[in-house]
Amino acid sequence: MKKIQFGLLLFLGVISSSCEKDDICVEGNTPLLVIEFYDIDDTETLKDVQTLRVVGVGQNVTVNTVTDRSNVSTISIPLKTDEDATSFLFISNSADSDDGAETGNIDTINFSYSRDEDFLSRGCGFVVNYNELQANTTADSDSWIQNIEITQSLVTNSDTTHVKIFH
Repeated sequence: MKKIQFGLLLFLGVISSSCEKDDICVEGNTPLLVIEFYDIDDTETLKDVQTLRVVGVGQNVTVNTVTDRSNVSTISIPLKTDEDATSFLFISNSADSDDGAETGNIDTINFSYSRDEDFLSRGCGFVVNYNELQANTTADSDSWIQNIEITQSLVTNSDTTHVKIFH
């Protein structure tokens, strides 16, 4: 009887020692930059951008976190995790001409920041938080973006507004 109990304890010990913690990440991801669009004439009122398209500079696809050509007052976009700057084309009234060329009003916004890598866990790995966020537009003769205000220069979550754009 003692041999059976010892064998059972040994078997349970081997089984329980081979179990590992699950490497499932529930703690979070690298945060997105949250942008709200406001009326330039009434700076407290959100204002939709009509048929907005957002494209990363040098990319030929739209940003996948923004519904393409939608009327929105708030968007969330990813910043580069391997560089200290990211630039986007913000296209108001986006549409295609007969030959497929973009006919909307295109403004370029350049975001610069410093990166802070933070190790969360074995399952999540590293996330990147952004510090000292700054933004500026590339000037053109027909800018629809009138002003940019950084409301939160530290980007550690996607729950708060980081940038206000007035148009």
